[in-house]
Amino acid sequence: MTTSTLFGLLSIVFFSLIWVFAIIAFVFARRSMGKPHVTSKLDIGVLPATLRKVRKREELSDDELSLAREVLSVRGSVLAFAVPATLFCIGCFYVFGSLEQLHGHTPSERTFLGVFPMLTSTNMAIQILRSVRLKRRLPARKAAPAR
Repeated sequence: MTTSTLFGLLSIVFFSLIWVFAIIAFVFARRSMGKPHVTSKLDIGVLPATLRKVRKREELSDDELSLAREVLSVRGSVLAFAVPATLFCIGCFYVFGSLEQLHGHTPSERTFLGVFPMLTSTNMAIQILRSVRLKRRLPARKAAPAR
């Protein structure tokens, strides 16, 4: 097997993975849009302030707590990783496809432009993991009083 055939096969694999992860990301986005959102008298900019309070483990009002639970459950979903996975596969497809087209010649800088979506997707995955860690800092739900 030549390197050209190897890069061609890798390109086909990552092209297929692009579609798989894109469909999963589409399903994730549709589910997120279909969920009922917290409706209250919260002001503009309250989401970053609420997440800052969660990060610093400060006291939250009931509205802020429900908003934080909702946002962190959506952000921390396993399906949310499909978005960075799609971007990563796009970058790999570009790099391997460019290497396939070279047929063994020396790669240029243009060949490695696919590294930028790969770095971006890594940053997105790290941000998702930060949201998952932040979800653990939410106060436990209070038990309902016994009747």
